[in-house]
Amino acid sequence: MKFTRKRKGFLRETAAASDLAFLLIIYFLVIAGFNVNVGFLVDLPREQGVYILSYDDLMRFDMDNNGNIFLRGDALSIGAADQIIRAALIENANMAILLFIEPQAPWQEVVLFVELAQSAAVINFSFNVNTLSSAALSGEI
Repeated sequence: MKFTRKRKGFLRETAAASDLAFLLIIYFLVIAGFNVNVGFLVDLPREQGVYILSYDDLMRFDMDNNGNIFLRGDALSIGAADQIIRAALIENANMAILLFIEPQAPWQEVVLFVELAQSAAVINFSFNVNTLSSAALSGEI
């Protein structure tokens, strides 16, 4: 009776290749790093070049979970916010509009505010989704 031996070399080569592929995937994931954006600044280029924004050049609006707009704690309609932004831009063309949005805010209201800023010819516009709830900020959690 004649016994045949199985080739063990083929199995080892396949296992080594899959191990190497797995380690390479992990390596590239680790070196790639993860960049999480919580907001972004839309800043169109200017003819004058680089400029610096001061604290006085910032106008912060807040949007709650219902889509209501607030400026320094006072509720505003979209029309009133438009008038305030246009008046501020007449006084200071470098005005930057910041919008802080609660996570449950209706996105249609956010889009309306962005369109308002675009129609008012705002050059610097930034929005940020608040990741901390108001309960966490007040210390209730």
